[in-house]
Amino acid sequence: MNSEIRFLAQHLLHAGAGPLSERDRRVLARLARRMRTAPNVNREFERSLTFGEKLADKVAAVGGSWGFIIGFCGFLLLWAVVNAVVLVQTAFDPYPFIFLNLLLSMLAALQAPIIMMSQNRQAAKDRLAAALDYEVNLKAEAAIAELHDKVDRLAELVAGLSRPEPDQDRDRGLDVEQVPDEEMVAA
Repeated sequence: MNSEIRFLAQHLLHAGAGPLSERDRRVLARLARRMRTAPNVNREFERSLTFGEKLADKVAAVGGSWGFIIGFCGFLLLWAVVNAVVLVQTAFDPYPFIFLNLLLSMLAALQAPIIMMSQNRQAAKDRLAAALDYEVNLKAEAAIAELHDKVDRLAELVAGLSRPEPDQDRDRGLDVEQVPDEEMVAA
């Protein structure tokens, strides 16, 4: 595999394999084997998630939705109406709603770190996607360099075929100095 990497680095990138990073070597090895460079980021990332991380992502998804906000506002309104209007004499949490305040504080204390864990995982997923994008760009750059070399070789071949060689003119009985300029241009 190291010989494949060195060959590709020298021919495609016009550099030795020494200064290449491990990521660049991995891309060149994939290029040599004609493998896909960009795996599905979501699949790669989902494979490593634990149960707690998946649960945190679901809590963050629910806690950050309009359905949760509307439902929670409905719960708060119901709590206030039940304790302030319906159960005026026997309310379990009378008007300043101290128990409700305690519940909201506990909810915020638990929900904030869970949402932050989910955001940290999303940032890690974004870094993974950026690394895979880099690998794709590097492979595309190597492929473009290879195509550029092929086009240059084809242009040289076409230029060589379109130019008559001096030996061909002598074979036809012509001396290159005797051919008028218009015929040289037409040839």
